[in-house]
Amino acid sequence: MNIFMTGATGYIGGTVARRLLDDGHSLRGLVRDAEKGRGLASLGVEPVIGGLDDAALLAAESRRADAVINTANSDHRGAIDAFLESLAGSNKPFIHTSGSSIVADDAHGDAASDKVYDEDTPVDPVPGKQARVAIDRTIRDASRRGVRSIVVCPTMIYGNGLGLARDSAQIPGLAKRAEASGVVRHVGKGLNIWSNVHVEDVADLYRLALAKAPAGAFYFAENGEASYRDICAAIARGLKLEGPQAWPFEDAARELGENSAAYTFGSNSRVRARRARRELGWQPKHSSATAWIEAELPL
Repeated sequence: MNIFMTGATGYIGGTVARRLLDDGHSLRGLVRDAEKGRGLASLGVEPVIGGLDDAALLAAESRRADAVINTANSDHRGAIDAFLESLAGSNKPFIHTSGSSIVADDAHGDAASDKVYDEDTPVDPVPGKQARVAIDRTIRDASRRGVRSIVVCPTMIYGNGLGLARDSAQIPGLAKRAEASGVVRHVGKGLNIWSNVHVEDVADLYRLALAKAPAGAFYFAENGEASYRDICAAIARGLKLEGPQAWPFEDAARELGENSAAYTFGSNSRVRARRARRELGWQPKHSSATAWIEAELPL
């Protein structure tokens, strides 16, 4: 299959691309400049120079490809509209990457939520995630326009990427700050819980979705969960530092940005990937982010 990808130089996209190449697919990948294009070419992905704002380019690549996979940006409405318009009536697969902060709350790290979502649970997003939820719904609704549209919604991803980007954002970011400062910090009390999933298991889900997912499908990707306090405690053990410390939300927001402090590091995001297992036969192999931190996190 000839596949056009966005985000192939990134952490998720690079790992997905590696797996798809191993499966024998041909890939063209969107990149912003020639230097990154050379990196993609070294992996076996044909570079396409351009950006998500170039609707005409995205449309042309969509028409040329047998399938399109977007791992570059969950929130770029213009790119999504360009993809769906050009794919309408083709019945080609379009796989979009969302993120489980769509079910985030405003805990600011100070409370664990008992709310656990699966793919059939109605979502009433916090204001900062309404636009992302609307995009996900638009993509799923494109199934009525002749697009085999699929949304994959990963949780906190860990593991070493197989492409050009080795590190994810959440856990390595916390570890790097801790290594630089000598202190491991979690937003608030660190009681908030996130589901998590290994990046190679995520890539396997994309492979299955490409092959078997029905139009309009939505899949969470998770295989375990942990509180941020437990994650930070594992980082502290790995770095041989004292136990983690509370990070007042206001201070975290000044350093990380309010949106990141609130929803990436301070919220609860607990989900179960029941549909991926039931419909696609997805069987993730890794189940403990904290064990990975202590055994394999590059420090």
